[in-house]
Amino acid sequence: MEYVTFNQTQGKPRILCCKCGVPIEPNAANMCIGCIRTQVDITEEIPKQVTLQFCRNCERYFEPPSEWISCALESRELLTICLNRLKGLNKVKLIDAGFIWTEPHSKRIKVKLTVQAEVMGGAILQQVFVVEYTIANQMCNDCHRSEAQDYWKALVQVRQKAENKKTFFYLEQLILKHKAHDNTIGIKPTHGGLDFFYSTEANARKMVDFLTALLPCRYQHSKRLISHDIHSNTYHNKFTYSVEIVPVSKDSVVCLSKKTANQLGGINSLCVVNRVTSAIHLIDPSSAQIAEVTSTNFWRDPFNAVCNPKQLTEFIVMNVEPIMDKDRRYFPGQGTVSNKHVLADIWVVKASDLGITETTIHTRSHLGHLLKPGDSALGYAIGDSNINDDNFEKLSPEFVPDVILVKKHYPERRRHRIWRLKHLQGDPFNLGETQRDYDEFMDDLEEDREYRQTVNIYKKSKVLPVDVDDMEDPNEPCITLEEMLDDLNIDEDNMSS
Repeated sequence: MEYVTFNQTQGKPRILCCKCGVPIEPNAANMCIGCIRTQVDITEEIPKQVTLQFCRNCERYFEPPSEWISCALESRELLTICLNRLKGLNKVKLIDAGFIWTEPHSKRIKVKLTVQAEVMGGAILQQVFVVEYTIANQMCNDCHRSEAQDYWKALVQVRQKAENKKTFFYLEQLILKHKAHDNTIGIKPTHGGLDFFYSTEANARKMVDFLTALLPCRYQHSKRLISHDIHSNTYHNKFTYSVEIVPVSKDSVVCLSKKTANQLGGINSLCVVNRVTSAIHLIDPSSAQIAEVTSTNFWRDPFNAVCNPKQLTEFIVMNVEPIMDKDRRYFPGQGTVSNKHVLADIWVVKASDLGITETTIHTRSHLGHLLKPGDSALGYAIGDSNINDDNFEKLSPEFVPDVILVKKHYPERRRHRIWRLKHLQGDPFNLGETQRDYDEFMDDLEEDREYRQTVNIYKKSKVLPVDVDDMEDPNEPCITLEEMLDDLNIDEDNMSS
């Protein structure tokens, strides 16, 4: 014993604890750590059990006084909420904090804390303890309003007077890509469109700005007084935004007025809608001239589709003769001519009349780079159609072709796609009734590279015998169709054949 005391005094001087007599290094309390802990508890004012309010509908945690925050388990945001709920934590110095693993369905969250505090004349005491949080279910105000009858404060009505829903399918993919539906508290399908419900007018206004920026449309605004408190001079209003999308879709044939055609560089009145994005992209099948109609120009002089994709007829190509540049007609002030299309004289026969008649129909088309004798093409039999349109009736019969070809047709198209698209919650477009329009939209994405650049495409985990979407993962990365085809060694030009 004397030897141990002699060695200790050679280093640092030691004293005896005033409580238990154990040799210790001198400190302000003159007590060992065990005796100090029996005398002082620096965590006595910090609760060891706390209750957290959690909304099961929107999966958010309540942070007083009135904020609901969405955060995952064992995340930094959830740890911040847990520490803010501890009273008396500001009286000690927090050294470390971390989660202790618990069962996800146990409704318990355990946090391990390490704190320091000054006790007994300057001595620093460090202590480790565990706080258990009990998760209590409580419905937030937004979800509580959604359960009531008049829960929404702003409504965005999106409508389109068109025969098919291709534009709405494209709009759905834009909403999913840019996450424009995050603040939506409800989506309801109606005849001719969708209704988006919001809890605040600001969120509805953001949705309207999103639609007007990505699609050619116009809107009207109205509000209705629900209640008025004369004592506090507060008003309860409901706001409604009615958004109307242009009534044309991809592969439709439109007839422009003479004034609009001249403003677009002398383009022919009968044009094919190449695609509908932030503007209406038109192409003249008789000259391969292209033009863009903005939303402002369209509503200034609106036009309708004289033929919609549901009227497409299959034709068999009998002969193709490309037109050289020297034989084409040019005039001063002419608009832009497409370099991606080849103008050609094409002779076709209806697929239903093949083998019955030997008479061929001549037409001039912009699909000379795709079609060859023996191919199938989809188009409109203008000569056999009954068209009721004021602009069409003003056209001279000699400028109205008998057939307008729209796109190449693949009769044996493969429907077992290796890629898929995500959808909004539920089935807002009732794919059971509009499955044909949805299949045509998927075909357009395969055929048009520029059209699918604005769409998120996801790879299927396995190729299913029918076109059924897999279970959706919110964190699943999207992939371009070109990357997917490269992985599977599939040629893009032959992927639809």
